[in-house]
Amino acid sequence: MISFKRRTVIAACIAALGAAAIPAAQAADTIKIGLVTALSGQSAQAGEAITRGLSVAIDEINAKGGLLGGRKVELVSRDDEGNPAKGVVAARELIFKEKVAVLFGGLDTPVSMAIVPIANQEKVPFMGPWAAGTGITKNGANPNYAFRVSAVDEIVDKGMLQYAQKTFKSTKPGMILVNNAWGESNEKGLTAAMAEKGMKPAGIEKFEGSDVDVTPQLNRLKAAGADTLFMVGNVGPSSQVVKSMDRMGWKVPVVSHWGPAGGRFTELAGPNAKNVHFVQTYSFFGKQSPTGEKVIAALKAKYPAIKGPDDITPAVGVANAYDGMQLAALAIAKAGSTNGPAVREGFYKIDRYEGLIKTYTNPFSPTVQDALNENDYVWAQFIDNRILPVGSN
Repeated sequence: MISFKRRTVIAACIAALGAAAIPAAQAADTIKIGLVTALSGQSAQAGEAITRGLSVAIDEINAKGGLLGGRKVELVSRDDEGNPAKGVVAARELIFKEKVAVLFGGLDTPVSMAIVPIANQEKVPFMGPWAAGTGITKNGANPNYAFRVSAVDEIVDKGMLQYAQKTFKSTKPGMILVNNAWGESNEKGLTAAMAEKGMKPAGIEKFEGSDVDVTPQLNRLKAAGADTLFMVGNVGPSSQVVKSMDRMGWKVPVVSHWGPAGGRFTELAGPNAKNVHFVQTYSFFGKQSPTGEKVIAALKAKYPAIKGPDDITPAVGVANAYDGMQLAALAIAKAGSTNGPAVREGFYKIDRYEGLIKTYTNPFSPTVQDALNENDYVWAQFIDNRILPVGSN
């Protein structure tokens, strides 16, 4: 039999070994990054682009040794199907069950607007790589855990007006907007942008995401003398606007937010899809920076279907997610932990990052939680099913 004294010594040794193993085990734990986005339906292509941008960035981070002393980064994704209620369920699962360090939101402003209050309440940093609703980051919370590398409606709206005036000499634009939080965000932004220039819209019309005919709304805008249309809607609804214009035989310039870039727009909208000009944050066409060349090479290596820029679509999903992930990694490194409040402070400590979209210098502060501004947008259109900068074809 083992004496009591010897059992005590053995137990002490086991306890000591266990304690010594804890730091090693913690080092081996992965750092989970959550993603809630549309991975099915008409916008699935955009959700896939976000996934690819995150995945390439995570591969790069892991190849360099991971974060926080060698911990690997892991992406955990959930499909919200563009539905706010499903997005909330997915976000709660990623926060409470998966214990994600940073939660990436996805495509739809209504979904992101539903998720952000949970992120703020649970003190988990949220990073938006697509949804542009102004209220996502300007949400009134203090402290605010919502960050974004994407377009912002109130800035895009000023750009849409400027572009319509410069390109189409527009003096009386009308609005055709999806009837949800995203449409409301842009109605407010566009009205304010026009008011700054002493202008009023010819009319403001709304449509539902499920509408298959918007000719009544378009007829009212036409009768009001609209010389340009400001369009806000994702792939399916935007395509219905274009097809309704075709049925009416109404040829008027369409200046759009970036909804058409999110999926099968040319297939759904028909031949006049090419007449829609829309905003983008990045293009993989043309001369690339060293970071751009590196990302294209990584995408080709990881996804055999990608042969060149034509296949990296929509580009904004890849580019915004890639830069967003790299900035999130820097924030975690600055924090020295995955503690939510510390990571939030880590975002404010980022001084410089040579990214894909641009070189970021002090991109975030407690009053500015959007990393991109009006100087970071490009205008694009579909040419032969390719998203090209306007004038480059």
